[in-house]
Amino acid sequence: MQYATYDNTIKKLAQHHITVKDIAQIAFDNEQSYVAGLTLEQVAEAVESILHKRVVQHQVWVGLELDRLAEEHLLEAPLQDLVEHDDGLFGVDETIGTAIAMSFDTIGVTNYGYIDKLKVGLVGELDRKGKTSEAVTTFADDIVGALAAAAASKVAHKFAAGMVENESGIKN
Repeated sequence: MQYATYDNTIKKLAQHHITVKDIAQIAFDNEQSYVAGLTLEQVAEAVESILHKRVVQHQVWVGLELDRLAEEHLLEAPLQDLVEHDDGLFGVDETIGTAIAMSFDTIGVTNYGYIDKLKVGLVGELDRKGKTSEAVTTFADDIVGALAAAAASKVAHKFAAGMVENESGIKN
């Protein structure tokens, strides 16, 4: 079976109005105070690198497909209700998010928890959209947050030697 995995992933994200730049912006905001001179372009490269990982692509596809199927009311009960209403005890969306975030060590999981809790940027927009419209974004918001967390972690690992001091003189 031959398919263009990266291009397919970008296409599926775009169908949900998700861009590499949107994801990179969240990761950039997360890391800019720790990495002097960090650019949005550097972070976008980290996002693209993560999206080239086959396991991440598969996780993105599964999550976005479940959102699509729920939006079209094609899942069987009780899964339809759980996904459609983003049930707080469902947790499979966070499980996929955590798996994506783990692409770059445990710092990815920490970043993901922070981004998911605060509903930063597009994560918050998708979360609100899923609660206030007919759109189903149960997996989309977690995927975006996890990709941003993984990218922030990749940036942190790459630029660890260049970490900046905070007001107390402690390196972050």
